[in-house]
Amino acid sequence: MIAETPDAEPIPGTLNLALAASASAAAVGLLVFASRTPSWGWRIAAAVAFSYVNNTIFSLLHEAVHGHLHPNPRVNEMAGRLMAAFFPTGLGFQRICHLGHHRRNRTDAEVFDYILPGESRLLKTAQWYGILTGLYWLLPPIGCLLYLIWPGFFYLPERLKGTRYFRQTSTAAMLSGFEGAPQGTIRLEILFSFAFQAAICWLLKLTPAGWLTCYAAFGFNWSSLQYADHAFSERDVHEGAWNLRVSRPVQYLFLNYHHHKVHHRDPRIPWIHLPKHVDFAEPRPAFLGIWLRMWRGPRVWTEGREARGETPT
Repeated sequence: MIAETPDAEPIPGTLNLALAASASAAAVGLLVFASRTPSWGWRIAAAVAFSYVNNTIFSLLHEAVHGHLHPNPRVNEMAGRLMAAFFPTGLGFQRICHLGHHRRNRTDAEVFDYILPGESRLLKTAQWYGILTGLYWLLPPIGCLLYLIWPGFFYLPERLKGTRYFRQTSTAAMLSGFEGAPQGTIRLEILFSFAFQAAICWLLKLTPAGWLTCYAAFGFNWSSLQYADHAFSERDVHEGAWNLRVSRPVQYLFLNYHHHKVHHRDPRIPWIHLPKHVDFAEPRPAFLGIWLRMWRGPRVWTEGREARGETPT
């Protein structure tokens, strides 16, 4: 069941703006440091730090997607667009994809940890290790670039979207969310994000080595979590997630993002209130444990297990 949430849970707007400003400054500073240092050791250290700071920014983008970054809608959208530029993605683009994820979670259209009947094992395995290695992070920027230069791709005929590979990769389900979307606004937001990235690279003289090292580390860190908080969980739209155990500093840096089951039960809850809705009597696997299990690869989903509603331990 979806948890009942009091409508009075306040959005920490001032705190969120302070976090957005400090995290943005830290991210830019780390990009500059990684570009200026002659030492690869220090460059890698800066990249690791950036991978966490930019996840704070992504968590704020996630709040903006749900309208929780600031109680003033205009401020929420403006701040959300800036947070999206650090990914880089577009706020509207991300909102369509993410809200679609809430509707599709753990359905056949969005289950990557199991090989379903009729699916390609090779494609499923490639998807799986693409998530684990950070290649998944490339998809939003590539998707945004495609939407910017060829939005017609997102309105392909149903006969193409209904093909086996479009269905298995969740592409068909994702594309359906763009029907009726404000195309002009989304493209302007994407253009802003790419212009922002180009501007900081040019004005701050960021080097390819510095930028790529930082974003490779962020992509790996971000992508690892995106399915660890769902992997091998119950196949239910609202219950199919985990409230993962992580260290307190990581929990704070990710703005309680690991309390993901609570979020899927009720997406209306702002990040700061998630911990008080966690049922600590429920199973709460460690992030590291789930992540290590994921490296064994996707598993075959049998009809018997599905009929019994079982999830492997």
